[in-house]
Amino acid sequence: MTGTVWADTPRISVRHRARLAHETCDVAVIGAGISGALAALKLAAGGHDVVVVDRREPCRGSTLASTAMIQFELDTTLSELADKIGAAAAERTYLRSFRALDTLESLIQSLDLSCGWKRRKALYLAGDQHGFRALKSEAAYRAKIGLPSEYLDSGALADAFGIDRTGAILSDGAAEVNPVQLAAGCLREARRRGARIYAPHDVKRVDPHRNGVHLQTAEGTVIAARRAVFATGYEVIDGLPRDRFEIISTWALATKPLPADALWPERCLIWEASDPYLYMRTTHDNRILAGGEDSRLNDADRRDAAIPNKAARLLAKISALLPGRRLEVDYAWAGAFADNPTGMPLLAPVPDLRNCFAVLGCGGNGITFSAIAAEIVAAWIDGRTDPDADLFR
Repeated sequence: MTGTVWADTPRISVRHRARLAHETCDVAVIGAGISGALAALKLAAGGHDVVVVDRREPCRGSTLASTAMIQFELDTTLSELADKIGAAAAERTYLRSFRALDTLESLIQSLDLSCGWKRRKALYLAGDQHGFRALKSEAAYRAKIGLPSEYLDSGALADAFGIDRTGAILSDGAAEVNPVQLAAGCLREARRRGARIYAPHDVKRVDPHRNGVHLQTAEGTVIAARRAVFATGYEVIDGLPRDRFEIISTWALATKPLPADALWPERCLIWEASDPYLYMRTTHDNRILAGGEDSRLNDADRRDAAIPNKAARLLAKISALLPGRRLEVDYAWAGAFADNPTGMPLLAPVPDLRNCFAVLGCGGNGITFSAIAAEIVAAWIDGRTDPDADLFR
């Protein structure tokens, strides 16, 4: 079946307003995916008058395509990131990312959200980009700064997980979630706290001024806000930075449910140090959810046309890594995300748009970065400076 597995799950609808007349608010959040939902909830909970607007129905953009592997680990290793931005900044980034999972878990528990949140370990396998020696060094570096990471040699990996690779890093501090249920739950709570949600309405023009910003939609209606937060992922409008990221296509599948004993020990998140890399996790109903085959193809029609072939390639990779299992594709889909050489997002005021803040390029680690973004945005709105804001500029 072509389509994302999350589309067939319950509790993913959010009541919203189809008709938008002139609106006035403290903060306008453009984007009703996971980034916008977390930001809107944080701001509404802080007493701000919030309007959320999206060009699609809520939670129907890239959040719907996410595989929702929640990790503190970036696509760029700690060692690589230290080479790119300096050791101190890299270490702060990883540690902030690690703390973000506790933030997400506390939020989900406090709101009693039913969204499939489950703590897992993560298993990072040696591949053609980083071999076992590099992973051994990486694990030692992470452990040195207090991150729960352990190196497994080939024998320990085979004994514990039945996987034939030269080595791996096993980390605590990961999780899985239904990303659409999480985003929808946050939006519903934001609405309960007074936020107004409008969709589908496409913001086409941004007119900043001394005391705020006017947002004009394709229909010509205007939202007058004191501040605007653009949580639009890889989709940007005129005035937002376009040259910081490259658009990457990715593909994913979900298998038909398997017997519980056919899944791997501890049901940890699995990914590999290869290009393109395979990443996979389980779901609450015992499916294998996997993604990868990333490419720089950015034409939406060609991306969708490639789904059957890419799904077959992903299934073959899973079967090679986990032999002896009978696997059938039940869902297959494509998505896109923004990437850059550091693997880090842009969470910062927009230089050319006064009173506007960008939450862009959260990429493969999107939900973790979105949790961080909500805290940085809230500090900016309140006139404070988040201690790690400089990392994401």
